[in-house]
Amino acid sequence: MPRSQHRRPALVHPYAGELDLLDVLHALSDPTRMTIVQTLIVDSERACGTFPVDVAPSTLTHHFRVLREAGVIRQREDGNRRWTALRLEDLDARFPGLLGAIVTAHNRQANSANV
Repeated sequence: MPRSQHRRPALVHPYAGELDLLDVLHALSDPTRMTIVQTLIVDSERACGTFPVDVAPSTLTHHFRVLREAGVIRQREDGNRRWTALRLEDLDARFPGLLGAIVTAHNRQANSANV
């Protein structure tokens, strides 16, 4: 099939009511994924290649998939770009205060390691 007719598979996002605590905790347990989340807390939406992480594109795709399938992020296609946003409202509705507590704990731990 010519490349111009090749379509990427549809992006799968769980419904807010389907979010699983263990999946979310697993997704947030990786430093690269935490960098993605913290970036999205500051910038509500970013193109996939613009995150401040030092990993190969295929590894970054893996991290996005883990976050997306856990329900932490939502991604959308716009032409040849994929945009990523944090699902903060869905996460807070399902697990009130969880993301904020994890980000705070992560920042506290990172700051104490740098001292």
